Parts: sequence; structure tokens; C-alpha cells
Amino acid sequence: MTKEKEYSFELVNEALVDVFNNVMWIEEASLRESEFNDITIKDMHIIAAIDGKNDVPASKLAEIVHVTPSTMTSAIDKLVKKGYVERHRDETDRRLVMIKLTHKGRIVNRAHDAFHRGLTHALFDQVEQKDTGTIQTAVMALQAYLHQLVE
Repeated sequence: MTKEKEYSFELVNEALVDVFNNVMWIEEASLRESEFNDITIKDMHIIAAIDGKNDVPASKLAEIVHVTPSTMTSAIDKLVKKGYVERHRDETDRRLVMIKLTHKGRIVNRAHDAFHRGLTHALFDQVEQKDTGTIQTAVMALQAYLHQLVE
């Protein structure tokens, strides 16, 4: 690796760690200070994983979020009690427990999604149009690498 590339590598590495830590801290602080202060960031990520799917089997949700089925059951129990999700049996296969968001769950997820979209807007507002393709390529490559690690 050339010295210039090594220098860029170190800058990007430090920036990625800093971005990750700041995003997590801001998300947690935002939840604590909002009307949705009864859920954790882990709960929020479960809610986000449910969104976009009408009904999702609890077992599939555990896979998506990378937790054990028993951990997911406990998390869903809490989210049901707090009114963010509801569970019901699948109509065609009664063995399956299906999870879906309530109105309250959809509202908190919209706020969470807006936060993430705001980050992307902030990034794109700082770069030239010609550089957006490079950013897209780099982020998609990182995403693909991370997906390989969790599979």
C-alpha cells in the first residue's frame, strides 16, 4: 500500500468508527428524549426489521436481527406490552407466530427512518454530484462485505 493510500485508509477507518459510534449514541439519546423513551435502540432495530413486511414470522425476524428465537420472543413480548407490535397466528399455518407493527410502531419507525434519511441527505449535500456514484459504490461494497460476515 502506498503511503498516500495508507494515510487515506487510516482516515477512513477512524471516520467509520466515529460515524458508527456517533450514530448509535444519537439514536439512543433521541429515543430517551422522545415520547418513545420506553424502548431501546435494540427494540428500535427490531421494529425497523418488521417494517415493510405486512407480517413476518417471529423465527424469520430472529434471523434478520441475528438473535436466538428465545431472545426474539422476549423482545416481542415487551414490544407487545408497550403497544409497538402485535402477534397473531398465521391463517394457513397455525404453527407460525406472525409479527406486525401497530400504529405506534409505524410512527416510531417513520421517525427512525427519517433520522437515517437525514444522515444520507447530509452526506449528499456535502459532495459534488459527480462523486455520488463513488460513494454509492463504496457503501454498497461495504454492505456486501458485512452481509458476507453475518451469513
